[in-house]
Amino acid sequence: MDRNSAFILWFDELRREDVDLVGGKSSSLGELTSATNVPVPYGFATTAAGYRYFMTETGLDKQIKEMLEELTDVEDPVQLRIVTAKIREAVCAAPMPPKLAESIRKGYEELGQKVGEPDPFVAVRSSATAEDLPDASFAGQQDTYLNVRGADMVIQKVKECYASTFTDRATYYRTKKGFDHLEVALSAAIQMMVFSKSAGVMFTVDLVTGDDSTITIEGAWGLGEYVVQGTVTPDNFRVKKDDLSIVSTMVNTKPIQLVRKAGGDCEELPVPEDLQKVQVLTEEQIKELASYAKAIEKHYGCYMDMEWGVDERNDKIWLLQARPETVWSKKNKEKKPSTEGETMEVTSERVVVVKGLPASPGKAAGKAHVILDPSRIDEFKEGEILVTTMTAPDWVPAMKKAKAIVTDAGGMTCHASIVSRELGIPCIVGTKSRSTEATTTIHDGADITVDATNGVVYEGYVEDLVKPKQEQAQGGMTVVEPAPITGTKIYMNLGNPDMAEKYSVLPCDGIGLMREEFIWTTFIHEHPLYLIEIGHPERVVDQLAEGIRKMCQAMAPRPVTLRFSDFKSSEYRDLKGGDKFEPNESSALLGWRGASRYYDPKYIEAFKLELKAVRKVREEFGLKNLNVMVPFCRRVDEMEKVVALMDAEGLHRGPDFKVWLMAEIPSNIILADQFNKFVDGYSIGSNDLTMLVMGCDRDNETVAPLFDERNLAVKRAIRHLIEVAHKEGKTVSICGQAPSVYPDFTEFLIKSGIDSISVNPDVVASTRKSVAQIEQRILMDSLTGKGRADTEDYSW
Repeated sequence: MDRNSAFILWFDELRREDVDLVGGKSSSLGELTSATNVPVPYGFATTAAGYRYFMTETGLDKQIKEMLEELTDVEDPVQLRIVTAKIREAVCAAPMPPKLAESIRKGYEELGQKVGEPDPFVAVRSSATAEDLPDASFAGQQDTYLNVRGADMVIQKVKECYASTFTDRATYYRTKKGFDHLEVALSAAIQMMVFSKSAGVMFTVDLVTGDDSTITIEGAWGLGEYVVQGTVTPDNFRVKKDDLSIVSTMVNTKPIQLVRKAGGDCEELPVPEDLQKVQVLTEEQIKELASYAKAIEKHYGCYMDMEWGVDERNDKIWLLQARPETVWSKKNKEKKPSTEGETMEVTSERVVVVKGLPASPGKAAGKAHVILDPSRIDEFKEGEILVTTMTAPDWVPAMKKAKAIVTDAGGMTCHASIVSRELGIPCIVGTKSRSTEATTTIHDGADITVDATNGVVYEGYVEDLVKPKQEQAQGGMTVVEPAPITGTKIYMNLGNPDMAEKYSVLPCDGIGLMREEFIWTTFIHEHPLYLIEIGHPERVVDQLAEGIRKMCQAMAPRPVTLRFSDFKSSEYRDLKGGDKFEPNESSALLGWRGASRYYDPKYIEAFKLELKAVRKVREEFGLKNLNVMVPFCRRVDEMEKVVALMDAEGLHRGPDFKVWLMAEIPSNIILADQFNKFVDGYSIGSNDLTMLVMGCDRDNETVAPLFDERNLAVKRAIRHLIEVAHKEGKTVSICGQAPSVYPDFTEFLIKSGIDSISVNPDVVASTRKSVAQIEQRILMDSLTGKGRADTEDYSW
C-alpha cells in the first residue's frame, strides 16, 4: 500500500509537506523527527485516507452533508450547537471499519515494542489537514486526549478525534475561513506520552510586540494543557536569540496542576505550597529549550509556536508539538502597511483636514467611510476608517472592523473614546468647530491618515507617519521594562471578550470593570424580554456566559468584576424587539436604568437571565474569579432588593464572591454607611459622579468646559466615601477616566487611601509606573517629614 492510500504512517516517514496526508500537527511532528535533532516523543499518525475511508464505509459523508444543511446561520450559537452535537453523536455511534481498526491496533503494538513497553500510555492528538498553516490556523479547534492506554481505547479516541472535526468552534472557524467542511480530513497523532512534571509553550517571536530577537517560554507544573487553556498563569521567560542569554524572568503563583493518575486518567491537584511560587525550569533548561526553538525556527524558516514537557522520570526535555506562528509571521513579512502605499496617494506633505481630541492613541491610514445613519453600518468594510457624528452601542460591530475612528462630537468619556481604547483602535473625537467637522470636511472614500496621538487628520497617505519604524534597540533586542510593584492595585477596564487574551499579558491585577453591554451589542443583538417572549431565553444565558467566560479564563486567577447591564431605555430600544418593551423617556440618562430595572416586575425575568449566566460561569465553568457590580443604584432599599434577588438565584455574597456598588450618584456617597451593609466594596464611576455632583451633562458640548473631576466638590465626595467605606472594611476603587489623564488627581486618590485604580488597556503600564512613583514619593516624604500639606480642605 503506497503512502497516499496507507491508513497509518510513522513520524519518521513524514515531512512537513505531507499536510494533505496527515494534517499540520502530524506532518510537523514528522518533520521534527525526520529532519532535526530535537527530542520528539515517537509515534505514528492515522491518515486523511483513513479518515475518508471511515466516512465512506460508514455512510457518514452523506449523513453529515444532510445535517449541515440544517445549519442556516452559523452566527446563531444555539443552532450551531444543536447541529454540531448531532454530527458528533453520529460519528461516535458509527463502528470503526475493521481494516482501519486493525491498522491502528498494529501501529499501537509496534509503538509499544519500540519504546520497550507492551501497553504504553500515549497521547492522541487531532491534526486537521487545514490546520497549522501560516494563513489559516486551526490550532486548538479539535481535541487532544492524554494518558490513553490499550489498543481498544486508542481506536475509540481516534474516532472521538474524528468527531471533534465538528465541534462548535471548529465548524464556525471553517465557515468563516471559507473551508469546505467535507474537504477537511482529520488525522490523529498517536504519540508516546511524556509524564510531564512541568510543561508549557514556546514562541520564537514576542506575541505582543512582534519582537523577533527573543524567544518566549511559558510553563507551569504538571501537564501543559492548563497553560494552553489559560487555566493557570504560567512562569514567563524571555531569552535573547543570538547568545541565549536570559533577558527576563517572571515567576507566578501556580496553585493547581493537571497530573496523570496511576490508572491512566488525568486529574487536577493542588500544587504543594512550597512549589507554587518556585520557577518551573532551571536556567540550564531554559537555555536548552531556547536552543531547540532556535534550531526549529532555522529549519522551518519562519516564526514557530511550540509545546514542550519535562519528563518527571528523568528530567528529559521533550518537544511535543511545533507549528508556524500565524499572526506575526504575516505581519512582519508585510513590514510595509499592507498595500496602502501602492493603492493610496503617498505624500510627504502634511495637509491638515480636521483636528480634534486624541481619544485613543495610534496612527493609521486608509479610506474614509462617512456614515451618518446607523442603518448603514452594515455597509462598513474591514480596514476602512469610520467617520461619523458619534457612535453608540449598536455601532460596535462596525467599530471592530475599523482601522481608525473619527467623530464630530464627544470627549474622553464618550462611547467612541471608551470603546476605541478597549479595541486598541486610533480614535479622534470632538472635531466639530465653528467652521469644520469631520463628517462634512472628510469626503466619503477619501484617502486619509489619522494621527490619533496628536488629534490630527491629514490628506492622503502620509508615509513618514504610518510607515513601519524600526522598533528594535541596539543589538537587535527590545527590552520590556518590568512592571513595578504598587500598593495600590491597578485594574483594567475591558468590555470586549475577544480582546481579553490579547490584553491579559498587561501588568494589571485583574479586570475592575467589564461592561456587559459590549456582549449585548456585539453578540446578542436582541432585547432580553423579546427573547423570553419568543421562547429563547437560553440565548441570553449562553452568550453572556460565553463572553464572560472568555474574560475570566484569560485573566485567571486574577479577579474580574462584571458590571450588570446599564443600558438606557433609548439604547435598549435599539436591540431587536426592544420597541415593545421600552418607554419613551425625555431624559433616558436619568431614567429607567441600572438597579431600578432589576427588581421591577416588568424587567425582573430578564435580569434573572444575567444572574443565571453569572452562575453558569462560576459553577459550570468553574471560574470563581468572577465578581459582580451593580450600577446606578439610587436607594439603599434598591440595593437590598438586588442582593436578595441574587441570593434567591443562588449567588451568595461570600469570601469568593464579591458584590460591588458603582458609586456614581451622590446618594451612594451620602448614605455609604447604610450601603455598606449590602456591598463588599465600591467602584467610583467618576464620569457620572462628576456629572451629578456638578449638575453638568457630560455629553453636552456647551457646558463641557465646566465638567471637571478635579473640582473640590467631587474630591470631597470621593474622600468621604473612602473614609466611610474603610471604617467597615469595604474597599474602594475608581474606574473613570480621570486617573488616566490627570497625574495630580491620581496622587489625590492615593493620598486619600484608594485601594485600586481601574484604567483602559492603553494606559495600564503607564498608570502602574506613575502610581509606583507617587507611592515612593509619598513614602519618602513621610520618612523625612517633608510631606506636602493639602492645599484644599477635603473635610465633609
